[in-house]
Amino acid sequence: MDTTIERESMYYDVLVVGAGPAGLSAAIRLKQLAQEHGRDISVCVVEKGSEVGANILSGAVIDPKALNELLPDWKENGAPLTRSVSEDRVLFLTEKRAFRLPTAPSFRNEGNYIISLGLLTRWLAGQAEALGVEIYPGFAASELLYHPDGSVKGIATGDMGIGRDGQATGNFQPGMELYAQQTLLAEGCRGSLSKQLIRRFGLDRNSQPQTYGIGIKEIWEIRPEHARPGLALHTTGWPLDSKTYGGSFLYHLDGNRVAVGFVVGLDYQNPYLSPFEEFQRFKTHPAIAPVFSDGRRIAYGARALSEGGLQSLPRLTVAGAALIGDAAGFLNVPRIKGIHCAIKSAMLAAEAVFPVLNENGEANQSGTEAAAYQTLFEQSWLYRELHAARNIRPSFKWGLWPAFAYTGLEQYFFKGRTPWTLKHHGTDYGSLKKAAASRPIAYPKPDGILTFNRTDSVFLANVAHEENQPSHLVLRDPQAMIDINYKEYASPETRYCPAGVYEIHQENGTPRLQINAANCIHCKTCDIKDPTQNITWVCPEGGGGPNYGEM
Repeated sequence: MDTTIERESMYYDVLVVGAGPAGLSAAIRLKQLAQEHGRDISVCVVEKGSEVGANILSGAVIDPKALNELLPDWKENGAPLTRSVSEDRVLFLTEKRAFRLPTAPSFRNEGNYIISLGLLTRWLAGQAEALGVEIYPGFAASELLYHPDGSVKGIATGDMGIGRDGQATGNFQPGMELYAQQTLLAEGCRGSLSKQLIRRFGLDRNSQPQTYGIGIKEIWEIRPEHARPGLALHTTGWPLDSKTYGGSFLYHLDGNRVAVGFVVGLDYQNPYLSPFEEFQRFKTHPAIAPVFSDGRRIAYGARALSEGGLQSLPRLTVAGAALIGDAAGFLNVPRIKGIHCAIKSAMLAAEAVFPVLNENGEANQSGTEAAAYQTLFEQSWLYRELHAARNIRPSFKWGLWPAFAYTGLEQYFFKGRTPWTLKHHGTDYGSLKKAAASRPIAYPKPDGILTFNRTDSVFLANVAHEENQPSHLVLRDPQAMIDINYKEYASPETRYCPAGVYEIHQENGTPRLQINAANCIHCKTCDIKDPTQNITWVCPEGGGGPNYGEM
């Protein structure tokens, strides 16, 4: 079959890529503004997941301040924010003991809610559709389209039904081209189109390198006597060493369920470290394990998150497009919160975009830049919040104890108003030491009761990809995975991937990398941490990936 068949095209005033909290909030705010000004604008949201919320994952505790601004009547309209935080605890763990720490101002969760981000996005989608927003799940944005003058024209969705040999299969379906006056990228952390846009226009030229973490999460059903609905517990320390940034969360939901997770900064140095195994080991701590006694694990997932904060934000706009939410890096690391940042950034972008929409022009003829977005951000409470938090994460490049001391100074004495801004450590992939300079880590075998292997875990992520499609994990130089990754770094991709996508097999004494792309849960860690930046994550066919349900 001829795969060069002409694609159909559609035109919108605004196109949003990604149906997470940022993308949906932008769509809602645009429609609100249109109603306020008596205008009728077309807004379309495309989402690569099989349904809204399928690919999304977060801890999650939400600060409702941005939601209050976007939809003040969210309680009356049934938003899934029902379990408020009733108690905060912060523990420092050694291998056998736990010490209660004072709750720093950034950790206090009074007035916040423990939620499922999947449920919240589905509710937001309902609010958006009620306003006339068109939402299309199962459509993976695979390419940015440009006008001859270089401004963004829109996106193309991927062709479906292309086999591994590059030829069309019997169910070939060409993608579509979607044009818009303004395209908002709300792909979340390390979005594939966002990455291309930042690189093409040098949007990070005046920013510090973005730094990331990987968050791995499980949901458990626990015995009623172990449940503490509303408790938000965080830990630091063991099992990580003092040079590795990270920690855990354990949130008690209603219905005898807990969300437990572990975050590891991707600037870690030891190539033998496995974030997944560190998480499993964490659950065995004497202060943590009793919560899960006689419990049952019911869900699993993982996702990268942007930790660079204010100094790592790129320029937010180009002609015809803008970055919103975690696609830009809007996350408050000390608070471990990004949902309210995503919603607020989306509202600001919508308020900047709306005035430049041309009522009379063709939707695909605009090269206008909504530059006011940057100004609105710098005048907002979001900027002030991120500015006050900007020095906490980079202080951990000195190690755990100096960072603790500095954080106390920042939060209790200076209250975020220091006259300096700390720099980050550099790139995450550049932080990795070679295997010869590192110590192997012996992780215990999983018991299948409290701790598990990655194969069983991926099953709980409900992953589905079309098996015959080309791999969405693209190697620039396949041989480098052996000549460099294997020989010099002991194949760290076999450990940092939380889904067992990468495996080394020996064939007659010769190592070979096997990529199990069908297992991928779209966390993007490989795209970030590979030491030579040899791995590029691109969108698979629409509808592929995990289906997290209520994660």
